[in-house]
Amino acid sequence: MTTRAVAFYLPQFHPVPENDEWWGPGFTEWTNVARARRLYPGHVQPHLPADLGFYDLRVPETRDAQAELARAHGVEAFAYWHYWFGNGRRILERPFAEVLASGRPDLSFCLAWANQTWSGIWHGDADRVLVRQDYPGDEDHAAHFETVLPAFRDPRYLRVDGRPVFYVFRPEELPDAGRFVDLWQSLARRAGLEGLYLVAEMSDIDGRGVRYDRVKEDGFDAGVYMRMPAGRSRLDMLRMRAYRKVVGGPEIHPYSTAWDEQNRTGDLVQPCVYPNWDNTPRSGRRGVVLHGATPARFRENVRRAAASVAHRPPDERLLWVKSWNEWAEGNHLEPDLRHGHGWLEALRDGLREGEGG
Repeated sequence: MTTRAVAFYLPQFHPVPENDEWWGPGFTEWTNVARARRLYPGHVQPHLPADLGFYDLRVPETRDAQAELARAHGVEAFAYWHYWFGNGRRILERPFAEVLASGRPDLSFCLAWANQTWSGIWHGDADRVLVRQDYPGDEDHAAHFETVLPAFRDPRYLRVDGRPVFYVFRPEELPDAGRFVDLWQSLARRAGLEGLYLVAEMSDIDGRGVRYDRVKEDGFDAGVYMRMPAGRSRLDMLRMRAYRKVVGGPEIHPYSTAWDEQNRTGDLVQPCVYPNWDNTPRSGRRGVVLHGATPARFRENVRRAAASVAHRPPDERLLWVKSWNEWAEGNHLEPDLRHGHGWLEALRDGLREGEGG
């Protein structure tokens, strides 16, 4: 594969004290996934895992099996969601810490900083703050850098032109994104690295415009245009509103393969593809569903996305996949009981077809 597929990886599937306190003993995302139910005619729920089962990410053999599946189907690297809330506060760090310390699995990785306050928004309790994202200042940014520096030095770490890739989820929430970029680049060079390849998310989930559009101005090396592949014709919107008025949610959109029309392009913009989206396991009738997602439709979006980066220098042909294992959001590549290895095979075949033309 010449397209560098990077799949976001949720390190949530193991119990932690915080989730025990907030949601009850033993809670993980599997709790939400297993209790999901159909909410309208034709709604496909629950989505249940196949080959890997209801795994626990503290088990090394599970992480090895994930990497083997990923590698066999064209995934070059996992982008592990990484939580740093300021003042050294972290959560869900154990799976990646064990990957780093053990040297296994032998699959490339990078870190994606999920810099956002955790609240109860998806559970109908938006005012309930679970963990607040804080930005105490440069000293804290430096402490954050020192914490992840051992990962940057790992030979498995994903690089572009020798520079470790680091992804920022909400650059618009940084008090001064340009200052953060300059500081981390300086710290990287001082640590003997060639610099960093810093990537900013350009979130446009609902298609109303990006939250952050200062990639070049703030010094990021690339921006990932993040938008769900949702069809939104006027008729679709009228049907959706009528349905929600009569039945009471969730918000439903058809899964679209109009990738070219819905995505931004440009020298600094990298594509992202979604196999599906359905966060009703978390949110119930407040959720959002892409109806009609199939491996065949996902394959078409992968093909178009891969073709869009084929002209770039080899190291910069990054294609981001949301996600490897976001089961409670309905976007996963891992095998399930409905499609088997269908999502993985669609990714592999779409990458090959996009590279061929």
